[in-house]
Parts: sequence; C-alpha cells; structure tokens
Amino acid sequence: MISGAALFAERLANHFSIHGHEMLVLAASDRPYPYRLNTPHLRVERCRSYHNPFRVGQRFALWPHGWIMKCLEDFSPDIIHIQDPFQFAISSLLFSYSRRVPVLLTIHQLPWFFSASLPLRYRFGKMIEYGLWRYARWLLKHCTDAAVATQTIAEVVYAHTGIYPRIISYGIDLSVFSPDPSVLFQEAALRSRMDLPEDAPIILHVGRLDKDKQVKRVAQIAALAMQQTPAHLLIVGDGTERTNLERLCYRLGISERSHFTGYITIEEGLAAIYQMSSVFLTASEIETQGLVLLEAAACALPIVAVHSTCLHEIVHEGENGFLLQHGDIAGMADRLIEIINNPVRAHAMGQISRLIVESHAEEKTFDAYEDIYREAIEEAHLIIFPSASVPGHAAHSGGSD
Repeated sequence: MISGAALFAERLANHFSIHGHEMLVLAASDRPYPYRLNTPHLRVERCRSYHNPFRVGQRFALWPHGWIMKCLEDFSPDIIHIQDPFQFAISSLLFSYSRRVPVLLTIHQLPWFFSASLPLRYRFGKMIEYGLWRYARWLLKHCTDAAVATQTIAEVVYAHTGIYPRIISYGIDLSVFSPDPSVLFQEAALRSRMDLPEDAPIILHVGRLDKDKQVKRVAQIAALAMQQTPAHLLIVGDGTERTNLERLCYRLGISERSHFTGYITIEEGLAAIYQMSSVFLTASEIETQGLVLLEAAACALPIVAVHSTCLHEIVHEGENGFLLQHGDIAGMADRLIEIINNPVRAHAMGQISRLIVESHAEEKTFDAYEDIYREAIEEAHLIIFPSASVPGHAAHSGGSD
C-alpha cells in the first residue's frame, strides 16, 4: 500500500542500510504469499496477508505473532522501531520484555483518524475512539520512546495520554522535490500524456482516494473555481472512491477538465507534476503532518487546505496559502480563484512555501532518529552505538538495529 507511513518507513530503512546498519523490516505481504527480499544490510520479511476490502492495493496480516517472534529471534535486534500500533507492536513488546530491547513507536494516526475510516463510525465512533485512546496510553507506557511529526499532534497525544512524544518531521528530499526549472523540458510530454492543455492552470490533489480523505470536497471546490477560471483538476492517487469521484466530476460538469492518473511514483515523474501545477488543494482533516503537503511546499506551490489538526504548521494563512474552516467549499473555491488569477502573488506564495519546508530536510529526520536509536541502545545495554556516517561498516554492537 502506498501511504505516508509506508513511504516514511521505507526511506528510513533504506537510509540506515545504505549507511551500514543491519536492518530488518517486517510487514504484511503485498502478494498472496509470504516472501523475503535481501539487499546489502537490509532484509525485508513479508508475512502471509489477506486482501483489505476497505482499501485499494492494501493487504493485512492476521495476527502473525509466531512469525514475528521467530524473525526477531533470528535477527537479534538492538532496537525495534514500530510503525504499526497493533499486531506488530504487541508482538514486538512481548519480544522486548525478556531481552531488554528498547522499543520506539512513531505515531502516524490518532484514534479518531482510524475510527473515521471504519464503516460503522457514525454509530460507534465515540466508543471506538475512547477504546483506542485507552489502548494508546497502555502502548506508550510500555514503549521506550515515541515520536510524532508535528507539535500539534504531540500536544494532542499528551492531552490524552500524559506522555509527550518527541517531535521529528517525516522529512522530505529537497533535491527531488524542488522548484526545478528543468521541468519545462518534461512538462509538454507530461501534459500530453495526461491530456492536459498546454497552458491551462492546474489544480493538483495528491493522495488516497478514500472517504476519510474528503476528496469529494476537493472535486466540489475545484468545480466552483473552474467555473471562473480555465483551470483543470489533476487528481493523483487511487482508492475505493475513485469511481464515485469520476462520476461526481461528470455530474458537476467538469469531467472533461478532470484527470485521474492513479498512483504515480517519483520515478514516473511525481515531482515534475507538482512543479508544473499552479496550486495544491486538499480537504483532508486527518493528517499528522501530510507528506504530500511537504512535497507540494518543497516544489514551491501555494496551498489551499482545511484549518484542521496540524496543517497550520505547513500552511501559513495568507503567506504561502490559505486555511479555511470545515465545510467552507465556497470560501476555498474563492481562494483558488484568487491564486489562479494572480500568478505573481501565487509565485511569491510558492517561494514562501519553499522557505517553510527548508527546515524539513530529510537529513535532519535521519539524524534525529539515529540519536534516539543510539540513546535508547546505550541506556538499555550500556554499549556504544557507532555513527552511521561511514558507509559499508555495520553499525551495531552485539546485535542488529
């Protein structure tokens, strides 16, 4: 499954393995069968999985406790970094108890984010959320350390659990996602491939096309703005709502100016799509940071979003974009029109976006997590954790990280 959490975990594992740390990644298989991948310093174990009917392209594991325990026993880690707070977390904690292995949790979702994606959320949402917060308190008390991507989310976690996690941005590769003028050489081909007119302004949305991401509102907002501008709507991503969204665009009368690309990777030109767009639009209210917001800002795009959770940490009202209240579809459309019809101001706002995101360079993220790893291992085992700065040398003592 393509998600911010999955991409973050992949980048983290690749970085530390490239710098000589021995890494093991445990995850549900993306195929109908389990398998293993081995590269230098990085082993990926994929356990048996099952199709998730609520997500496109996602499979889930069904309590693979024995498999997790065996993989960890064989690998003998110095530290465990959890990205999944449920099945993998519980097994990892059980493994850590008798072996003094520190456990770090990165929090990618809040309980009400999770309950918002469930089919029975309207009837049992509050009950589910209450139970999940109780579980979160228990889980955090049993982890050695925890991290979140933004101050806003850290404060929410503290208010509900009494534990204040560390704040470490997901980070962004500023050399890949940048306002690179060389995109001009790719833009004509990309526009032709996506059936976009040569000079049309582009309202861009990138992300999962599921109900919890509120992409329906993106289409409604864009439709109002497109009535008064020559803009086209470009939606990158896939999900259970894609067909419904395509039908909605038809009913709104914008189907001929709406373009659905499916998932697009960096290798397929994702950064160039940001670079050739005019404005980034999102209506999501369930972000713990929003990797796509970092990507859009890094490519010098102005952003129109909902004033919710932590988005004000990336989108500064009136400076690099606009934040509107929940449900203010007309207001968000007006801001889109304002940006599209004023390219000089849009460019200035995009430059501020780039300045804001400069502090989120992924090198800072990697360094911060390395510091946590080192501190936790040294406290647990009283051993020295070598620096990851020398490629080709395994950076562990007495085990693997």
